[in-house]
Amino acid sequence: MSNNKENQKIDYGIILTVMLLALISISMIYSTTALMGGAGLAPTIMQAVWYGLGAIAVCVIMQFDSEQLWKMTTYLYIGGILLLILTSLFYDRNLETATGARSWIRLGPIGTIQPSEFVKIPYILMLARLVTRHNSHYQNRDYASDFKLIGKLALFSAIPTALVLLQNDLGTTLVYLAVFIGVVLLSGIKWQILLPAFLAVAGLGTTLILLVVYNRDFLLQLGFSNYQFARIDTWLNPYQGTSDTSYQVTQVFKAIGSGGIFGKGLGTTEVHIPVRESDMIFSTIGENFGFIGGAFLIFIYFVLIYHMVKIVYDTKNEFYAYIATGVIMMIAFHVLENIGMSIGLLPMTGIPLPFISQGGSSLLGNMMGIGLIMSMRYHHKSYFFSGDGEDFYPGA
Repeated sequence: MSNNKENQKIDYGIILTVMLLALISISMIYSTTALMGGAGLAPTIMQAVWYGLGAIAVCVIMQFDSEQLWKMTTYLYIGGILLLILTSLFYDRNLETATGARSWIRLGPIGTIQPSEFVKIPYILMLARLVTRHNSHYQNRDYASDFKLIGKLALFSAIPTALVLLQNDLGTTLVYLAVFIGVVLLSGIKWQILLPAFLAVAGLGTTLILLVVYNRDFLLQLGFSNYQFARIDTWLNPYQGTSDTSYQVTQVFKAIGSGGIFGKGLGTTEVHIPVRESDMIFSTIGENFGFIGGAFLIFIYFVLIYHMVKIVYDTKNEFYAYIATGVIMMIAFHVLENIGMSIGLLPMTGIPLPFISQGGSSLLGNMMGIGLIMSMRYHHKSYFFSGDGEDFYPGA
């Protein structure tokens, strides 16, 4: 009987889905680096090692229930901000010269890590805490309370987002913004506020694209860079550009298109793509396994997100619900942007394909998010706030 109760605490749907993604990731990195690139087994082994570390992180994080996470959130958030500041001061100069990004720290023989990937987790926890506490204080929501909530969320989002943007990492900045938007949409704020805000953001984005095309000198005066313009140019006219980005994008199109319906088989390639094992790994899936392989991967992501949403409905914990919203938005935006840029629907950004791309920092950050989701089922309790909204107490 106790074994059955213990089994009910574990969501095996999520575990099996992540294990399947791990198998795909290791296979694709092996195909890209060992079979296609002749780089040996080191990248494949390192990806397996990072998955092992990620599994340990999941097991550790899922031991913390919502009450413990609630109490830890402020300290984790402050620690995350300090980590981003340290990154801005002690970033790897060699990688900054090669990539332009100041978001990496070198840890001796271990290699480099990207702290902003880990800080996503305390950022998500802080947004969830802010909304949950605000809703406990304002049972009868009005426009004033909604604007107050938006102000709180914007303030606590502006600090980490600005620090990541200063590291010249636009892709990760967009992920933080996606998490912010997801939490705001589900926070209960009135649609009369959200709709004008959405239209304003859409209008701003359209205006920026038009300025890139017709008056980029004005944007240069505002602090925008030519490399950012190059990405928009590549997106709008990929075959007319002469930059490295244009070459990489058009090669990705050729690789995915050449895969056809069923692909060419594992390790078979006829198209050269620079550094395809990281952000461009979807091109390996498309070339090796065709449309069927790409569609199957998207279906796996759908199943993973479905199980995440299902846990929220089963546990009925408001704090957990907003945590899950942040984690789902983080993963979903990565998938949408990475695959979108690989097939030409979205501009090129430095965003890896979650659980698939080579890279320990991104993988470990996503596995930490999985740990938060798994803790919901593992600690299936009901919590309510005390009168001051400060602390959680277990309820019946």
